[in-house]
Amino acid sequence: MTEIVLSSPGLAATADTMHLTALLLTRVESDPDRVFAEVKDDRGAWSPVTVAEFRSRVRAVAKGLLASGVGPGDRVGVIGDTRIEWSIMDFAILAAGAVTVPIYPSSSDSQLAWIIADAGIRLVAVERAESRVTLAALDGTLTVCGLDEAAMEELALLGLHVSDADLDARTAEVTAADLATIIYTSGTTGRPKGAMLTHRNFVEHAKNIELDPVFGAFLRGETRVLLFLPLAHVFGRLVLVMALTSGSVVGFAPTHKTLAADLASFRPTWMPLVPRVLETIYNRADTSMRGARKTIFRWAAGVARKVSIARERAGASRLLRLRFWVADRLVLGKIRHLLGGQLAYVISGGARLTPDVGHFFRGLGVEALQGYGLTETTAALSGSPDKTGVMGTVGQPIAGCELAVAADGEILARGINLFAGYWNAPELTAEVMRDGWFATGDLGEVHDGTLSVVGRKKELLVLSSGKNVQPAVLEDAMRSHPAIQDTVVVGEGRHFVSALVALDEVLLPAWLSAHKLPEMNVEEASINERVRELVGRAIAVANEHVSRAEAIKEYRILPRGLSEAREEVTASLKIRRDVILAHFADVVEEMYARRFPTADGST
Repeated sequence: MTEIVLSSPGLAATADTMHLTALLLTRVESDPDRVFAEVKDDRGAWSPVTVAEFRSRVRAVAKGLLASGVGPGDRVGVIGDTRIEWSIMDFAILAAGAVTVPIYPSSSDSQLAWIIADAGIRLVAVERAESRVTLAALDGTLTVCGLDEAAMEELALLGLHVSDADLDARTAEVTAADLATIIYTSGTTGRPKGAMLTHRNFVEHAKNIELDPVFGAFLRGETRVLLFLPLAHVFGRLVLVMALTSGSVVGFAPTHKTLAADLASFRPTWMPLVPRVLETIYNRADTSMRGARKTIFRWAAGVARKVSIARERAGASRLLRLRFWVADRLVLGKIRHLLGGQLAYVISGGARLTPDVGHFFRGLGVEALQGYGLTETTAALSGSPDKTGVMGTVGQPIAGCELAVAADGEILARGINLFAGYWNAPELTAEVMRDGWFATGDLGEVHDGTLSVVGRKKELLVLSSGKNVQPAVLEDAMRSHPAIQDTVVVGEGRHFVSALVALDEVLLPAWLSAHKLPEMNVEEASINERVRELVGRAIAVANEHVSRAEAIKEYRILPRGLSEAREEVTASLKIRRDVILAHFADVVEEMYARRFPTADGST
């Protein structure tokens, strides 16, 4: 079944009675006045919320849910941005003995209809008023309530007649093994599948992460976490539970658009994010510089990378340490200040973190931990540790987790974080389970006891020559480019590899200015010869990572960005390859109409 197995023993066991509602009560009983979260007001000021205040609001809303007819085991939907109200509703649903079904606010009508029907949702809490109208039109039997502070107060008033004893009775028989949530995978192919996660999946996994002697370092001491990831995603939900188990203060940030200001004002010590955020921070710093300042910045960035790389080897030389001292005073220290001044760890997940970006931040003094996991493994399965990790890998299993690489290269997983199966789909569950191991669909390699993810099994391209090409290698190499949103590598059944390149409309203006190019929109840039030349250089660099037979020989810049509304990317920013190829089928066919195409456009 397996060729290589990596295992990390569990360090904490969860009592059968320790469900999420009981965990919250335990926190209140141990230190009711400890700050659980800070919430930003309209002026950007942060106000503390103690764990006792949080639980009080949770119980008031939970009583309102009981009064609204929510019964034990009922599925309740939640749609909204990353606000404390989202978490209050989540814990209120659990306190009512029900099951939380998070839904992305960006979900299409068809996705909403499918999830509501499949999960059997009869009540959904939603933040935006326009979404309430959409939901009511989808299902006339659906009860829809708000997710803002006023709506929470209305629910609390509705439940005033519900006694504490009646509410407590709802969780009196709940165990850690019971279902806590159904999280629908954003799915790059087919309909979303509802992954069933238990209370134990979250509580025991979070506690083991905290106790992990290496990976859990970011939870030691007085810690603060800035959370802007969507709470509809399993990563965001796990972060909330980790904060609850460890005592880390959560700063709720509803949007990434205010990230710079939030970093400066909240001053986190750690932050979960997707690699694109780190890439954007670096690229914006780089493209904002001109002349001598850009030269100094790039020199300092290079020094930071060298310091990080040296840590994986013999350590920094005396000369390199001197250069770092200079770079730190000229550039790097100022960047740390912009990040809040005490950010020590970023936990990157959801996609591969490119080594160049990871080395820059680690050299800067911000440990860039690369996590790996899926919804079905309650987010993190393994992680690259801060002191001994090799950048570009996803490290070793976290305490309580096991992973294996099968003979065909597929990564398998099991442990305390493994899901209970897919909701209403035992046949789909059976497809991914092998003798107790979950087949992730990812391909991996193990070197020196460390796992690297090299691609997706279903995305392997087979050229007409029979050559196998893993698109992730090329796509990952392109991802950190400041002007590129995404790259889709093409070649299944064809005689060479090509690529579709989508530009990033947000970062494009600064990139154009940095290259002394006139202002233009994405469509205009897609046919600009100078832009094509510069993108061609990025492709040439990406081609250095693969053999000549696997290299991109032709490419086209798309006239628009890829869109979640068109279902070309998921809510977690993963590309839907089949949808994109269908939408741009004419572009693909035009590329392959050339007889002897090359990356630079010559014949």
